Amino acid sequence: MANETNIFAALIAHCKEYGYIFQSSEIYDGLAAVYDYGQNGAQLKKNIRDEWWKSMTQLHDNIVGIDAAIFMHPTTWKASGHVDNFSDPMIDNKDSNKRYRVDHLIEGFAEEQREKDGTNPNGDAIIANMDALLAANDFVGLKNLIENNKIKCAISKTCNWTDVREFNLMFSTQIGSVAEESDTIYLRPETAQGIFVNFLNVQKTGRMKIPFGIAQTGKAFRNEIVARQFIFRMREFEQMEMQFFVRPGTQMQWYEYWKTERKKWHESMGIPTDKLRYHNHVKLAHYADAALDIEYEFPFGWKELEGIHSRTDFDLKQHQEYSKKKIQYFDNDLNEEGKAFGNYTPYVVETSVGLDRLF
Repeated sequence: MANETNIFAALIAHCKEYGYIFQSSEIYDGLAAVYDYGQNGAQLKKNIRDEWWKSMTQLHDNIVGIDAAIFMHPTTWKASGHVDNFSDPMIDNKDSNKRYRVDHLIEGFAEEQREKDGTNPNGDAIIANMDALLAANDFVGLKNLIENNKIKCAISKTCNWTDVREFNLMFSTQIGSVAEESDTIYLRPETAQGIFVNFLNVQKTGRMKIPFGIAQTGKAFRNEIVARQFIFRMREFEQMEMQFFVRPGTQMQWYEYWKTERKKWHESMGIPTDKLRYHNHVKLAHYADAALDIEYEFPFGWKELEGIHSRTDFDLKQHQEYSKKKIQYFDNDLNEEGKAFGNYTPYVVETSVGLDRLF
């Protein structure tokens, strides 16, 4: 563990010394979880982005790219569920005033127990208990779990905790020339919704036939209260996402295709095969019928590099409901197969990779 920590510290120092990554606003003591890419870093990042863009939009005849705006109508995020559900349970230590994400605090404690005692059933039981409490949104139970195990703040070394509270991870701002008349909008927490709201625009103007994909790269923003691990988890980061629209009933076929295709791509970039693995999601999001991560063995353990998700028809149906606009596809090919002509809402298989994590 100490050796891994040393490697990570050396990597961070190397990135600064050779012009890859600098702390943002460093002359003013920096801004936590925000980084600038230097002269070499900016070029490397562009090379990775260009390679992904080429592999998606130029080497696939049925995938096109767009560049949607960061600002979107606020109802977009109501429809997607981000306004109501995009939050993390947090807890503050009253002595240090340091805020922790509850799952990170408990997981860190459980990991410490494992390091002290080797295989530690108690640590595993704590994690299982935490997962159950998170699933039930039992904030009182989570606080009790922290206090009963005497989990301390890393700074104050005390167990003097506030109640557990939820914090939305979206940054909000105002649009308009006069503050009193302005409306609240959000910095996008993901790039995918820009693809979904443009589904009909792209499909009609490009005369796209199912199955087809829409790709996009761009900045996203999340108010990570507990940002850590250098550029692995930042408040301002870049995603490379592709939404692949398919006929309902064929989504698992395409899910298997893209999980294999994307892992091959990472290997083609020079990442050793033994440093990559699949991690299937045990608990699926309510809109998904399958999901996995392609994980990479970072100096701090196996962590997500890219997500592959079968999102069903949730997103397009949500935007159809909130916008009151019909978002469907008329499939001429159904008649050729002896089936009736029909409109349907396509299912979606998503590939989403963090450019900074890949960097």
